[in-house]
Amino acid sequence: MPPGITLAAATPTLSAANTGFMLICSALVMIMTPGLAFFYGGMVRVKSTLNMLMMSFISLGIVTILWVLYGFSAAFGTDHGSLIGWSSDYVGLSGIGLTQLWDGYTIPIYVFAVFQLMFAIITPALISGALADRVKFSAWALFITLWATLVYFPVAHWVWGTGGWAFDLGVIDFAGGTAVHINAGAAALGVILVIGKRVGFKKDPMRPHSLPLVMLGAGLLWFGWFGFNAGSWLGNDDGVGALMFVNTQVATAAAMLAWLIYEKIRHGACTTLGAASGAVAGLVAITPSGGSCSPLGAIAIGTIAGVLCAMAVGLKYRFGYDDSLDVVGVHLVGGVIGSLLIGFFATGGGQSDAKGLFYGGGLTQLWKQLAGVGAVLAYSLIASAILAFLIDRTIGMRVSEDAEVSGIDQVEHAETAYDFSGAGGGTAPRSAGPVQEAAAQTKKVDA
Repeated sequence: MPPGITLAAATPTLSAANTGFMLICSALVMIMTPGLAFFYGGMVRVKSTLNMLMMSFISLGIVTILWVLYGFSAAFGTDHGSLIGWSSDYVGLSGIGLTQLWDGYTIPIYVFAVFQLMFAIITPALISGALADRVKFSAWALFITLWATLVYFPVAHWVWGTGGWAFDLGVIDFAGGTAVHINAGAAALGVILVIGKRVGFKKDPMRPHSLPLVMLGAGLLWFGWFGFNAGSWLGNDDGVGALMFVNTQVATAAAMLAWLIYEKIRHGACTTLGAASGAVAGLVAITPSGGSCSPLGAIAIGTIAGVLCAMAVGLKYRFGYDDSLDVVGVHLVGGVIGSLLIGFFATGGGQSDAKGLFYGGGLTQLWKQLAGVGAVLAYSLIASAILAFLIDRTIGMRVSEDAEVSGIDQVEHAETAYDFSGAGGGTAPRSAGPVQEAAAQTKKVDA
């Protein structure tokens, strides 16, 4: 995402085409959060479905309000010390004119702010998949509030804000490999190391309860990701957004196929869960790199991410950390892969003239990418672990063991995802015999 790069030497004027395009892209990114809710919701057991959906949906409410009050100012306001932004005009979005343009671009500040808001919403929602089945909803809401304030807003400024240290260093992150995926994946790892494993981890079966729901969620994510990625160039004037659109499709397809091939060789079957997870791994990996590589490079990046992420999801069993829905294996690992491979596959003909090792650029860009990846990973992991520890020691982060075993949906939300109480009910058919008639009348009286 290039907020500090001007599109032309002349003073920009408002473009209705670019403005309309970016509003559509913002809506596409918004639909990714419900898509993520379905993706995660299908992967958990029946008794945790609603809680998983709500952990994503609540981010739409909390982060939106924070963003308006101070989040946009902290992420994209005037730089202070290369670490945080702040502009009083952005507080409450109160000092912004209707047609006031984002600096160097042809879209209003309001449009840029709402587009970036959707990124801020989905990033903490990504973390929730690692914490399935065991976190109090109130504690999760508090965690989102603190994490967005202390982690996401500053990191977004580092990476995308004019004056941010990673931005000035030249770290390439087109649409969120570091700020979104590494940030969320590292946070997930930090929290699960604090709160511990689910009851029955590595003992009880914890299979997805609805693979169709998983596939629906993956499809919505894939669809919305075109806005997430192509929209991050903030316009359609020079073809870079179109390159990113193509590379998003190409890398996702390659990663899905690579995951399935690995799965077939390793486990003997190509699963629907593998197809969905492989697609998401490709989307994650191409997010930082798609504006700087060619479509052939996108195939390579997607293939590498598909195989390595498929391998990484099994590490939780080897090392004993309970990453419920593979947030670490897909988002952290995929974000690292996509960010670092820029140092190899950047052509110098996309979003910038920076070239990777395979195009004659040496190791310069790789070192920059390593700096960005390492800093975001370390900061998010440590800060998130501290936040989880403080919440756990005050209001408590986890539900009780009994609540976890009986079902977090009923305990935290007083609801269940599927109501089968009416199945097979109703009055007896006309041809029913005396026994069936009596049973039907008993049901009516009991009701």
